[in-house]
Amino acid sequence: MSKFPSLPTNPEMIEVFATHGEGFGSLCDYHDTILRGPSPLSIAERELIATYVSGLNQCDFCYDSHRGFAEVHGVAPESFELLVSDPAAAGIDERLLPLLAYARKLTQAPSSVSDSDAADVYAAGWSEKALFHTIAVTGIFNLMNRLVEGTGITTDPARRNATRDRAANEYDNPTPYAGFARSITKVSECGILGDSMIGGGWEDEGLSAPSAVPSA
Repeated sequence: MSKFPSLPTNPEMIEVFATHGEGFGSLCDYHDTILRGPSPLSIAERELIATYVSGLNQCDFCYDSHRGFAEVHGVAPESFELLVSDPAAAGIDERLLPLLAYARKLTQAPSSVSDSDAADVYAAGWSEKALFHTIAVTGIFNLMNRLVEGTGITTDPARRNATRDRAANEYDNPTPYAGFARSITKVSECGILGDSMIGGGWEDEGLSAPSAVPSA
């Protein structure tokens, strides 16, 4: 049985937020600002942090989605084998380790984050803005992971592969998340939910397919 009787048993993200979209557009705008806007962290690094946080929370949907985005932006696929269990052995840039350690604490024990954790970030050569963006990405994905798990969002492998392909096609798009929110608004306005969506209902209505985005 679905957590929401009006939705399918295993709802897609677009189905959940087309039905319960309050504030989702603003949330997607914040995704774009933090994950695609100017930053000391590359898009790949920010998506890596998003993937890491999702892995810590065992949110498979967000982990798989953002691993795909991170790979599209240049993170080696083999880096994910040990990313969650042993970041130091994952083959990533050592400068990222204090950022990931900060994200881990902030995810698993927020009140334990200390000034020394921030000092470790600065000692690795990062700026205050880099730390803030790490905190923001961590906060976004702790929220997204809980929205996904709480609503029971899933996706089928074929659609997830299509999402990765669209992510590659939108490599230079500075606002992919806002595009996804606009697609959801159109779907909601046209009432295209359930089986009609799975069959490509948005295309039948002359809408573009949802952009690659959040687990977001």
